[in-house]
Amino acid sequence: MSYPEPKYTHTDGAVSATLRRHDQPAELVYPSGVEVHYLATGASTGGEFGLYRWDFAPGRGGPDPHFHRTISESFFILSGTVSLYDGTEWRDTTAGDFLFVPEGGIHGFRNESGAKASMLILFAPGAPREEYFETLAHIAEHPMNDDERADFMRRHDTYWV
Repeated sequence: MSYPEPKYTHTDGAVSATLRRHDQPAELVYPSGVEVHYLATGASTGGEFGLYRWDFAPGRGGPDPHFHRTISESFFILSGTVSLYDGTEWRDTTAGDFLFVPEGGIHGFRNESGAKASMLILFAPGAPREEYFETLAHIAEHPMNDDERADFMRRHDTYWV
């Protein structure tokens, strides 16, 4: 493996960093109280990656096992206990634990602890996950029929097992 071809070819560095403070409000709040912070979207990283902080409220929540064909997904636990499905079993994970799921890898995540928990989710490349998250947050208000749901999941590269 080697470094990719340069994307930046100027001789001097650029002032181009983006800082997001820890106390910025979440971009999305689910009815369950889960807060999703859009740290770096695919649009803001030029499609390189998407990084989100997922702050679970107390109580059970999170998707069942599924996979993606076009994106990898990584999880880094910041606090609390999060159950991660690694393709074979649900595993309780805590601060500092990390799970990488390549394209096609079956995975899921849940908060079953009854307490708050927080994690980072990294998608690579940076697919437009925001519409997916936002639609699911409001699904009770705008229900889909089976065909609409299947089309929505296909458009967002999510395949349930």
